[in-house]
This record gives sequence, structure tokens and C-alpha cells, in this order.
Amino acid sequence: MNSPQIFLAAKRYAVAGASTDRQKYGNKVFRALKESGRDVAPLNPKADQVEGITAFTAISDLPTLPESLSVVTPPIVSRQLTELAIELGVLNIWFQPGAEDAEASRLARSAGLNVIDDGSCLLVLLALEK
Repeated sequence: MNSPQIFLAAKRYAVAGASTDRQKYGNKVFRALKESGRDVAPLNPKADQVEGITAFTAISDLPTLPESLSVVTPPIVSRQLTELAIELGVLNIWFQPGAEDAEASRLARSAGLNVIDDGSCLLVLLALEK
């Protein structure tokens, strides 16, 4: 099983950078995971809800820790999220195109996380699943 398959085999997901704007990538990733039948929570510190689902400020606020975290944030935020994800025990992290940060990837790999940071797109993989 390769890295994306491991990421998608999880039971719980979170999308950091899930947006309320349906045109933004963070919203599209969130919707795609939700529409694929996965248990997914939106992380957005400025929104109460994303697509009718309660949004959370941080991973630490989630009632259940996600195994897989999709990151759709600016690289500096990606690094901060990665540090918290490692501390909490997230197993998989996928930096969506534009969210990659070399230090965040290094930290996550050093901590033993399954890391996807090669520019591949979760939306493309989910579309292929259909």
C-alpha cells in the first residue's frame, strides 16, 4: 500500500483550511472527503460551520483525533499544524499543493508519520476512486 492509500484507509479525517467559500480548494477537499462517505471534520478558526458541519479551531479541539489530516493552509501555518499533529498522534498528513513546507515534512517524517508532500492532489485521487 502506498502513502495515499494509507492516508485514505483511515477512519477519521480532518481538513485544515476547510473554507466556507465553495470556490476555495479547502472547501473542495472537505466536500470531496465528505461526499466519499468519510468521517471528516473541518478545521477553520474563523468559521462556526463548513458545509453545515461544525468547524473546529484546532486539531486539539476535535472530539476525536483524526488519523489523517489534509492540510490546505499557507506553509507557515502548515508547519504549526504539523507540530501539533505530531504531538497529538495524527498518523497521516497530506500537504495539498501550495501547503507544502520542507520543515513541516521533515518534522512529520522524523516523527514517523505517513507524509504526502509531492504535489499530488487529494481531489484527483478521490475522483479516481469513483
